[in-house]
Amino acid sequence: MERTLTDTTLSPALLKSDVLRHLTFTLGKDAANASGYDWRMALSFAIRDRIMEPWFASTRRTWAEDRKRVYYLSMEFLIGRLLEDATVNLGLRDISEEVMRGFGQDFHALVEGEPDAALGNGGLGRLAACFMESMATVGCPAYGYGIRYEHGLFRQSFERGQQVEMPEDWLSQSNPWEFARPESAYVIPFKGAVEVKDGKDIWVPGETVLASAYDTPVIGWQGKWANTLRLWSAKPTKQFDLERFNRGDYAAAAEPEALARTLSRVLYPDDTTYQGKELRLKQEFFLTSAALQDILRRFKASHSDLRSLPKHVAIQMNDTHPAIAGPELIRLLVDENGMAFEEALETARDCLGYTNHTLLPEALERWATFTFGTTLPRHMQIVERIDSWHRRTYNPPHYIGVVKHHEVRMGELAFVMAHKVNGVSALHSDLVKKNLFPELNALHPGRIINETNGVTPRRWLKMSNRPLSTLITSSIDAGWEDDLDRLKGLEPLVEDSGFRAKFDAAKRANKVALEGWIAQECGVKVSPDALFDVQVKRIHEYKRQLLNILQTVAHYQRIKANPKAAWVPRVKIFGGKSAPGYAVAKEIIHLINDVAQVINADSEVGDLLKVIYPANYNVSMAERLVPAADLSEQISTAGKEASGTGNMKFMMNGAPTIGTLDGANVEILQEVGAENFFLFGLTTDEAMKRREDPEQSRKAIDASPALQMVLQAIAEGQFSPDQKDRYHGLVHRVWHHDYFLVAADFDSYDAAQDLVDAAYADRQAWIKMAALNTARSGFFSSDRTIRSYMKDVWTIPSAL
Repeated sequence: MERTLTDTTLSPALLKSDVLRHLTFTLGKDAANASGYDWRMALSFAIRDRIMEPWFASTRRTWAEDRKRVYYLSMEFLIGRLLEDATVNLGLRDISEEVMRGFGQDFHALVEGEPDAALGNGGLGRLAACFMESMATVGCPAYGYGIRYEHGLFRQSFERGQQVEMPEDWLSQSNPWEFARPESAYVIPFKGAVEVKDGKDIWVPGETVLASAYDTPVIGWQGKWANTLRLWSAKPTKQFDLERFNRGDYAAAAEPEALARTLSRVLYPDDTTYQGKELRLKQEFFLTSAALQDILRRFKASHSDLRSLPKHVAIQMNDTHPAIAGPELIRLLVDENGMAFEEALETARDCLGYTNHTLLPEALERWATFTFGTTLPRHMQIVERIDSWHRRTYNPPHYIGVVKHHEVRMGELAFVMAHKVNGVSALHSDLVKKNLFPELNALHPGRIINETNGVTPRRWLKMSNRPLSTLITSSIDAGWEDDLDRLKGLEPLVEDSGFRAKFDAAKRANKVALEGWIAQECGVKVSPDALFDVQVKRIHEYKRQLLNILQTVAHYQRIKANPKAAWVPRVKIFGGKSAPGYAVAKEIIHLINDVAQVINADSEVGDLLKVIYPANYNVSMAERLVPAADLSEQISTAGKEASGTGNMKFMMNGAPTIGTLDGANVEILQEVGAENFFLFGLTTDEAMKRREDPEQSRKAIDASPALQMVLQAIAEGQFSPDQKDRYHGLVHRVWHHDYFLVAADFDSYDAAQDLVDAAYADRQAWIKMAALNTARSGFFSSDRTIRSYMKDVWTIPSAL
């Protein structure tokens, strides 16, 4: 397996021939009449052909050597566009560009035409995608399991500043990267009842659907190894009711298909209704049951003793969404394979690992026992038995309870059923022990470990930032792409003015490109000489986009008071979606857009301050924004962000961080040094103590004249002249219900932004700071993270 694709010469002539062959025989077009879509599809198929050999070879070798596999279960895989990513990992990007230029096609335009796969929402899904690519790069045999959402989360647009949700249509075009596997389909049961027959509990489902597989190959760096992302699409077990159709009841005849497809239509359906809650639970079980049935089928193809399952199978639950994996694996082992309950429980636990991604109690899913028991009656029995076994075996001094207060608590279930539980940053893992699961941690010492997140440098530096990655390669040679610690070789160069000039030129090239895109997409002219200040992530109160926009208003007020002062021009860029049912987050979005409308139209301010909020933030937008960012906003309330991965991407691309001691910011600060990081705000312990005072927010506002002026301007309707009381509720929340400590951290954040301005005004010092962020980002490669999982959680060696 030493041979790689890049060892095999692929000439432009051969790739050209392959593209023309697919254009003719796969797409049925000739070159004279082909559209941009046709050319992109033909190139995608030609590149995909080059992935087949390592994909098949990796699979054959895993079977032949009876290798242990990792199975990564996640509700999200935010994979982004795949064409350019594949050409980069195969070393074929430049050849592809040359060949398409010969056909009169712009490679960049073709890449831009590929739909961004709508398979996730934010960091959880992007992390899963990075992990899949890194597992392939380091030679870890793996399957990713997810759902093939037809419409994903939603496509975001703004109407009069308010978020509007529309269905995503990424599958309206053919997807050249996936292979339908109709032979890999499993029946997924729901509802019904549990009956006792011959002394055994037998689940008689009331509903069933089919989970049908679609496979996407995931190629690692240089084509040395490839793994599989298997996504499940829901199909009806009974396709069509001909009898009803012939009676003229046409809608009812198609009802089974419509009900089945509902399961794989939308990511995170609104769960403010009972129907929405039931659909979410069904989706999670649909994914998990299909994956586990597939895992057992693959295992039993070459092994007969299910007790040896942990030697060959490692299953990672990415957050609590697949936490039903414990009870479902027990059900499959007991009900369908005759294993004794406790033996099945121990076997399942030895296979399962659980990654916790949140410290927010509301994000640790809890299902009403009525909902859970109605939807999954057999699993309700199993969960209660797990709970009883755990109490009996470990005799906790206080009742912990997987089932408690008429709820099934999925975080506790995942913990009990996993042999390893990991947080995703050093601070987060410590808080998981101390604050989230203190009783369980005391009962199971050593079960909680830390695996700090990472991101793949192939997509987030090599591919998305060609000016900087080209400079890196010319400065320290190739090889850093899969050994990111080699970026430390840039440190001595940072003292060289010539290198700094090149680094600055790379950043400016990205900013100029973003300037043009903003003008086209948002209709706003910005200056590439301004400081590009970026906060892009899911809109949530704890991530504190509200703090950012309030400080922006304060800055605007100061410029208005003294427009002739020596201000550092700044472009504030926001991006992100709110959950459809999250009213406060939607109000924050509306406020950002209202503030942007006023500031951007103010001729007195001009280029000194612009506020940009492009709609529908996704992976492709991030690939534009991250390389062009001067400043990375990581301003969550201390103790609330598990890790963050955007912070790592910005750091890697030469953007210093302004942030709190939260999540992986702590480790970024350690790596880059305090002099290259803009720290502000309360610590986790200080934040917890602050909340003990019910008057804390009022006291903070009374002590801050700047914040008072901002809140007064918003309350008076200066940014909402058509409805002056629009933000009274939001302002009242800051005054009286400020759980996420926006007011408490405002002055500290405001002062840190002044330090940013002062630092940016000294160009050479700023460039040095930015370059050191890149040079010291090696720790945050997802390759490092995956190797750590392989050693500490999965006990699996590399195949390379």
